[in-house]
Amino acid sequence: MEGNMHRNDVPVCLVPRPNTTPTPSPKTEFPKLPSRPRRDSIKSYKMDANPCGHCLIINNVEFDPQSELSNRKGSNIDCDKLERRFKALNFIVEVKTNLKQRQIKHELSALSKKDHSQHDCCVVIMLSHGTEVSHNRFPGAVYGIDGQFVPVQHITNYLNGQHCPSLQGKPKLFFIQACGGDERDTGFEMSPDEVKPSFGGEDDQTDAIPMSSSSDSLSMSDEPDARTTLPTPSDILVSYSTFPGYVSWRDTQSGSWYVETLDRILDENAATDDLVTMLMMVNHEVSQNSAKGLYKQMPGSFNFLRKLLYFQTQS
Repeated sequence: MEGNMHRNDVPVCLVPRPNTTPTPSPKTEFPKLPSRPRRDSIKSYKMDANPCGHCLIINNVEFDPQSELSNRKGSNIDCDKLERRFKALNFIVEVKTNLKQRQIKHELSALSKKDHSQHDCCVVIMLSHGTEVSHNRFPGAVYGIDGQFVPVQHITNYLNGQHCPSLQGKPKLFFIQACGGDERDTGFEMSPDEVKPSFGGEDDQTDAIPMSSSSDSLSMSDEPDARTTLPTPSDILVSYSTFPGYVSWRDTQSGSWYVETLDRILDENAATDDLVTMLMMVNHEVSQNSAKGLYKQMPGSFNFLRKLLYFQTQS
């Protein structure tokens, strides 16, 4: 068989070819394609500042006993991967660990008050337990270690065009590794030719907390942005590890499915592909996994970017 051929093996059906010399065709000169534009243009964001921008990672691992939330084993693996990855993408990375709700708000407020005028982008990464809450723009909420949550909608508000003027017109990226709810997705049957299943380990856990009825109001309004001509949520992308309402799986030994895949896709494709294309790759690969041979996960994004986004990569 073809798969068992060795170096000295030859195919059994060799047909002699006529000894003819082809007429050389004239050499075709192809025009040299221009390099990818790094200036802010109609098609892509300017992403050549040095450094590119700030990246805040909030990693909640150990929760207060009174919160009744379990510790998130494996989250430090996720945090280390993303810290290295975004440093490699030329971001100033700051990691905060085990924050209560008010401390999460404080760090986000401090980030919004920084001067981003010399930078091109800002990234916020939340690694924690999550839940489903009422919303009118971005679903879900992220827990502090005290069991009190911050809605994703409020997290994004800190950096929108109204509350952070120096980031107006610049991409603001949010990556949420947390559950969007407590439903477990068992998926649906497909043709065997359409899917190559990958199975999670026995150590898979979820970041699910039941839906909260509280709105956990934050002293920020959703009033129209009168300072610019762009809508307030423009230039924002929120990438969720799971579809709203469902659990997100995390292996206690190797980290979460979502972060492990995101890190690898960025490593392999950031030099050539834009962010939205890479997130589609992440969606596809994570959707192939199965926890305990049964449960599925589907990441997704709420995309309010106006242009393509290409990260800086080392040559």
